[in-house]
Amino acid sequence: MPDFPARPLRALPTIAFAALAGCATFHPLPLASGRGPQRAGDITVPAQIMPTPALRAHPFDPSNGLDVTEVAMLAVARDPDLKIQRDAAGVARAQAYAAGLLPDPQLSYEHDRPTGNDPPDTTDAYTAGLTFDLGNLITRSARVRAARAGARQVDLDLLWSEWQAIAEARTLFDRVYYQRKLVGRLEREQSALAPMRGALERALQSGDLSYDTASSGLNAASDVANQLGDARRQLDMAEHDLHGLLGFDASVPLHLTGRPFSINPDTGEVERALGDMPRRRPDLLALQAGYRAQHEKLRAAILAQFPAITVGFVKARDNSNISSNGLSISLSLPLFDGNRGNIAIERATRQQLHDEYAARLLSDRNDVQRLMADLRTDRAQSALLAAHAVQLARARNAAKANYAAGRLDWPTYLALRANSLAADTALLALDQDTHETAIALDALVGAWPDASPTTTRSKAVARE
Repeated sequence: MPDFPARPLRALPTIAFAALAGCATFHPLPLASGRGPQRAGDITVPAQIMPTPALRAHPFDPSNGLDVTEVAMLAVARDPDLKIQRDAAGVARAQAYAAGLLPDPQLSYEHDRPTGNDPPDTTDAYTAGLTFDLGNLITRSARVRAARAGARQVDLDLLWSEWQAIAEARTLFDRVYYQRKLVGRLEREQSALAPMRGALERALQSGDLSYDTASSGLNAASDVANQLGDARRQLDMAEHDLHGLLGFDASVPLHLTGRPFSINPDTGEVERALGDMPRRRPDLLALQAGYRAQHEKLRAAILAQFPAITVGFVKARDNSNISSNGLSISLSLPLFDGNRGNIAIERATRQQLHDEYAARLLSDRNDVQRLMADLRTDRAQSALLAAHAVQLARARNAAKANYAAGRLDWPTYLALRANSLAADTALLALDQDTHETAIALDALVGAWPDASPTTTRSKAVARE
């Protein structure tokens, strides 16, 4: 009977079982189905998962409508793009885990059986070897630090995306809020002009009025109708965008309450926020983490210049039944490549990230200064326009009474109404722009060291 090497063969099942014991198992993950919640009241948002203190301190209660903070909380919890980005963060953490794992040793086994007219004293020969790549250990620490910094960069990018989702939710709330106010104002104007339009059409049919004379009255009603149509389309678009951000089906009603988000920092608060911004804003911290990751990648590329070393242990027996134990070492010779190309790539990439960070910091500081200047200009202009709109509203109301009493002709009355409507719509547009500028400024700064947002906490519906 052939003489098989018993010890190596007996060891193989044990080694194989030990290797398989640590293997992962497969579990299916079915795709989602269904339309999701049909109303906001069906959703719960845990405050502790919110990325900012203001959101964590705000109780989520959609039973009496959604205020601007609750809309922001829903955006963080349900934005489909954020869900995908959270999955990407999980991939980055898995990659950091993989970078810390040691390489598996390599086990080899060869078996030779004599054939033909064997000499009487021959036996089966075998060679068993166990090798391990030591070169991987040289760069391991740098690769692990690079992977961990990369994972932190992904987490910070996710946090920055959550901050941007908050800003987008506030902006869309602002647009829906002011588009609804604009639609309401135009609907009231259309109702006020409806009796006059009917009187003009009857006068034209009876021949008491020519089209040249009636054109201003007809055009006034037509202009309001066109403005109302445009405002309704803009409102539909804003509500559609808000549905998408919140992960809602288009049929889910949006009951929004309260006023839009706004801030009013002074110059000193802006300067303090600018000085603290690189230590607080997630995207800048993410760039810093990315730079550290690239720094470690360059270090790993430099360490990879050293020769790759593989060591192993060998046990063998030849056909004459002579056994031997040995040591194997293999060494790469970095004569031509020497990882010089990868080192040049990693060094150039690090310089690029260094310059990108400096450019981002300068651009953001300039943007903050510009938005602050725009905010001051908008608020000064808003005060003047609001006073002008109040004066025109008084003139419009007086003209309405005089027109009803027959003391004012209808072209003058229509001109006063048109001027008042133009002032009201301009004021609404300026107020919307002012709020969006404040939202952009708050999102760019990230958090104010001393200022607190002037967002309305009341759930009462704002009056027109």
